[in-house]
Amino acid sequence: MRIENSFIPVRGVGEKTEQKLWQNGATDWDEFDPSLVGSATGDRIESFIATASEHLDDGNSRYFASEFPSGENWRLYENFRENTCFFDIETTGLSKYSSVVTTVSLHRGGETKTLVRGDDLTTEALRREFSESDLLVSFNGKRFDQPFLEHNFDLSMDAPHLDLMYTCKRLGLSGGLSAVENELGVSRGGMDIGGQDAVRLWHQYEAGDEEALETLVRYNQYDTQNLETILETVSETLHDDVFACHLR
Repeated sequence: MRIENSFIPVRGVGEKTEQKLWQNGATDWDEFDPSLVGSATGDRIESFIATASEHLDDGNSRYFASEFPSGENWRLYENFRENTCFFDIETTGLSKYSSVVTTVSLHRGGETKTLVRGDDLTTEALRREFSESDLLVSFNGKRFDQPFLEHNFDLSMDAPHLDLMYTCKRLGLSGGLSAVENELGVSRGGMDIGGQDAVRLWHQYEAGDEEALETLVRYNQYDTQNLETILETVSETLHDDVFACHLR
């Protein structure tokens, strides 16, 4: 599903009105007919389409994140997939005040990079990566990863942020990332470690074990790469459930 299929950002247009528009042939902005709704709503929709079209031409994802209901930001993915950044962090603990970030992995455009504490994990590097992204995707990142990074690196992550934990819950996929991976059959290449192991691996690396860092990086990178696989799956399911079913 694409942004152009959406009318729900418009005041007075809820799910039922949007579905009615689709069923009556207004499946995207170009097909909208003001006669399908009341005059006031029609005027607001036409005004939205005119403004939104300009922002879409400019590649301004931030505009759409501010206009769409937060639970519908998954609709941005198809338009901005090429510059979507999947990210995940590892830390020494759960408190952003007493723990530190050890690695940050970022997956975008089919490539994955990992920034490591004490090496290339810097405020400047993070700011560059996030500012150049049209859409950020995490799992529980709004409650954990983003606050951790913003506190520890004095960042302001203002790019649109899609937290897959909530998108998955919408489809009945609950639990942590590993639980969702298991439910969807997403593989980690036989790697069977978790968050506590990530802390242990970092401390082993600090003690001089270079292989421990390699394992930690590989684990962190699976997190980000699997986020892309999960988003592809859930966005396709939501496309069918929210949009395609009303065209039959």
